[in-house]
Amino acid sequence: MSVFSGNLSRRVLIVALIALTGLYLMWFGATPGPWVALAVFALPPAALAMAALRGWRLAGFWAGVLALVWFSHGVMVAWTRGPERLFAMVEIVLALAVVFAASIPGLRARFGKKKV
Repeated sequence: MSVFSGNLSRRVLIVALIALTGLYLMWFGATPGPWVALAVFALPPAALAMAALRGWRLAGFWAGVLALVWFSHGVMVAWTRGPERLFAMVEIVLALAVVFAASIPGLRARFGKKKV
């Protein structure tokens, strides 16, 4: 299954998860002993992006659940660590993109036109 097949919200979800993985690789990759931070932060969005690429139905749900954690982490870091504020702000934006992209199919099903 290609990245370009499927609907727009799925593609946005995949791109946001890949971007979040890249952000975490840049953010925590330069720290001494980055393996734990990379396993905790970079591995979940990478795995969810792969799952979404392979068509796993629940990938969007779990990405949305974890995006709430990523959003909270970004807000906490933005408020408490000045030097990391830019990384945190990007994390917040990407977490919101994941939440919205994961929610669009459910919103369409709930509020879309009813088939007669």
